[in-house]
Amino acid sequence: MRVVTIVSLGASAVLGLGALFVAKSVLPNASAARAAAAAEPSRAGVPIVVAARDIKYGQKLEPGFLTVAHIPGNLAPQGAFTTISQVMAQDRGGAPVALTPMTAREPVLPAKLSGPGARPSVAAEIAEGMRAYTIKVTDVSGVGGHALPGDRVDVVLMRDLSPEGQVRNYISYVVLQNVRVLGIDLNADLTSNKPATPNTATLEVSVPDTQKLSVAATLGALSLSLRRTGQADIAATGPMLTRDFLGGPTPVRYVARGAPARRTVPAVFHSPIIIIEAAGTRRRARPEPAPAATPAAAPAAVASGSPSPVTGA
Repeated sequence: MRVVTIVSLGASAVLGLGALFVAKSVLPNASAARAAAAAEPSRAGVPIVVAARDIKYGQKLEPGFLTVAHIPGNLAPQGAFTTISQVMAQDRGGAPVALTPMTAREPVLPAKLSGPGARPSVAAEIAEGMRAYTIKVTDVSGVGGHALPGDRVDVVLMRDLSPEGQVRNYISYVVLQNVRVLGIDLNADLTSNKPATPNTATLEVSVPDTQKLSVAATLGALSLSLRRTGQADIAATGPMLTRDFLGGPTPVRYVARGAPARRTVPAVFHSPIIIIEAAGTRRRARPEPAPAATPAAAPAAVASGSPSPVTGA
């Protein structure tokens, strides 16, 4: 009887020690888990919709492209979506289109999506108060196709001042500087990195600049000058004429028929000239100071025969 009692007391003691051990090891962990669960909402912050993968420009969104992340409320972007269904309802129940490329974990904002039933367009990229204006370019005047959407260019006008003259005279103007390219042909993807032969260039300009371009396009040929990335300075420049580029004296013309006709140039000219003789041969000679041709001789030479312009060598 005494042995049974001793065994019972020993078993009770063992069970008591086991219960005490369990109470000390398991119950605190459960309390900590409950406390952590209670504190989780405050640490998680607010839900926002982010891209679950990289999304390309012009891509139609699908629910699998999106996910919900929790961030602190003070870091949440203004206007961010809180549920995927809100994003998918942007197009009146249809999936919207990405107007800008998005990387994984990037917040999805209304400004990055197209409107109801819309497609990616240049209109969505125009800044406030600006306009899109398209000019005609070629593979040369369009910088060889290396000007891509998002780049900055200058617009240059080349004008012929003597379309009916025998000696051509040109002038060039820098019409606009530091203009953003919105699109080349039908390509408006800001992530595009493949140059192509352009036919048109769409530029982002102000309303007065649209008037400048419309007038300039009727005066001559427009071309683009590509700027270095990040370069935004405005250069002080004026128009340049042919004589400004070539320098030196104005080209001299000689007319001959029958007997040799020679017109000399003032002594201040130091470049050799070419003289056309009656036999049609040419000889090169250095100019010598001489009196100008008589008024009667010059008209007679000009009136006879067809003119042959010869410029200084």
